Amino acid sequence: MNNTHDPDILRGLHAAIIDLVDEINRPRRDDRLIEEAGIPLDRALFPLLARVWRYGPVGVVELADRTGRDHTTISRQMTKLEEMGLIERHPSATDRRVREATVTGKGQEMVDLLNAARQRLANRILVDWTDADLDQLQTLLRRFADDLMR
Repeated sequence: MNNTHDPDILRGLHAAIIDLVDEINRPRRDDRLIEEAGIPLDRALFPLLARVWRYGPVGVVELADRTGRDHTTISRQMTKLEEMGLIERHPSATDRRVREATVTGKGQEMVDLLNAARQRLANRILVDWTDADLDQLQTLLRRFADDLMR
């Protein structure tokens, strides 16, 4: 296998990834999704709820690592989600010192609204893409993400 790739292609790929990450991380994107979902959730909390849903049961340290935030900040935000009845925390089955979060029924309803809103927004953005285009993009992004996480 060739281990050397065209530097121009790699620079273009890097630029596209940076643009994508920058756009995804813009606060207005989160605000738009929350508005589209019609939910009363603070912008800082919704990414955590989504990650608890995706990775749960999950502890504060893992969430902090996944989000690039300080674990004390994540802990405070998790407490807010718990007070809102969107998550619940229990001792880990493998390490009783760790409290892991899972999404509650109320939290699942909110996640469902977010997922439906995300799908509506994606359909608007990807209106000119074919299913074959999207399938190819999904396959390559999944491969890239899997290779990146190794």
